[in-house]
Amino acid sequence: MTATDRSLQLISAAAQAAADKLAHDIIAYDVSDVLSITDAFLLASAPNDRQVKSIVDEIEERLSKELGAKPVRREGDRDARWILLDYVDIVVHVQHSEERVFYALERLWKDCPELELPADAKATRGKAEEHAKLQAAEDTGGDW
Repeated sequence: MTATDRSLQLISAAAQAAADKLAHDIIAYDVSDVLSITDAFLLASAPNDRQVKSIVDEIEERLSKELGAKPVRREGDRDARWILLDYVDIVVHVQHSEERVFYALERLWKDCPELELPADAKATRGKAEEHAKLQAAEDTGGDW
């Protein structure tokens, strides 16, 4: 089984919305073969809590206006370190960069096919890893 056309539309629009609000390390996985509760996951990061919230708000607004989709659940608003939007067909995770590195959700879904994203969203890849390396170098006083 593969992600539905509707899921792919939602992923593409959500990824573009995230990129427009300067999210980084945007990636999407087709999890339809391993999970029965959703077709796809979208992961995105931001360096601070306010930007996490801004990205989530933009995704919600864009999916509502363009595709008539509203999340059935929104979790994590209080701290805005990791906000989850559940659209049933897709689940969006927007994480603070530190949480993204710590939880490393990509590690869990690495065996799932990666979904094609708009060019703007693809251009954001690698920033979380770079940030983590810089932070580790600062913490140890060495070069990366």
